Amino acid sequence: MKTFHLKDLQPILVLLLCLMSFACQKNVSSTGQGSGKSSLNIYLTDDPSLVFDHVFLDITKVEIKVEDDSESHQDSEHQGDVDDHDRNGDNDGGWMNVDIHPGVYDILRFRNGLDTLFGDISFDATKGLKKVRITLGNSNSVVFNGTNFPLFINGNDNIVVINIDESIVAFHSGGLTNFWIDIDAGRSIKIHGNEFELNPSVKIFSREKSASIEGRVFPPNAQAVIMAINGTDTASAIPEDEGEFKFIGLKPGSYALLFHATANNYIDSTISNIFVNGKDDVHVPTVTLHQ
Repeated sequence: MKTFHLKDLQPILVLLLCLMSFACQKNVSSTGQGSGKSSLNIYLTDDPSLVFDHVFLDITKVEIKVEDDSESHQDSEHQGDVDDHDRNGDNDGGWMNVDIHPGVYDILRFRNGLDTLFGDISFDATKGLKKVRITLGNSNSVVFNGTNFPLFINGNDNIVVINIDESIVAFHSGGLTNFWIDIDAGRSIKIHGNEFELNPSVKIFSREKSASIEGRVFPPNAQAVIMAINGTDTASAIPEDEGEFKFIGLKPGSYALLFHATANNYIDSTISNIFVNGKDDVHVPTVTLHQ
């Protein structure tokens, strides 16, 4: 029988230790643990307009503002000045560019729960997400009754700053956060004679802290518009060809759904006391409108 001495096994032991070390490092990097980074996926969605055929927005830049506790405290002591600087597009104070797909977007495409992955970014996990800033270009327009009109913007209204509301945005420090930028087309555009002014109305939410309601309404020739009403808050939806509709990004609470028929003398209908808790999708029974 051949005898092995410890010195004969030493090269093998060294090789095994190296392989084990490599495997452990590979496992850590593949799961993202130990990287010390927080990651964001940003989606674009829309509250539809009941007036316009298309709303084209020229989105050129998206930034996020991230700060640690000491930076947040310093900002809070000079909040007014900080807000002014942020709205003017200043880059000081933790602003980071998000890797987006810049271009002109017809935001009315993203209705009934549809969205698109718009951008992503990673940053130091010791910092928290505080604000989002959107910069619009000059190629903004609207289609109204089949005619295209330019959207004009006053002053610095092409720069939109949104504070992160922790009541509707779940931020995962050191992990992955998904949130949605919701541009309300109907509230963002004002008509002055033959001119159309753009003043974007935007909110940000995450699915973990917001509610959704979905269902179906018949018949298609009623051309129904659905409104979800909670106190003074109202969201609207326009059904797809098969009657499907969906609201997303709703605050938890009790809602009434108003089915407003806009054609062929159909009668409106209402479903009351729909409670949404911000965790589960609520499916309402199919509604059939009658003449």
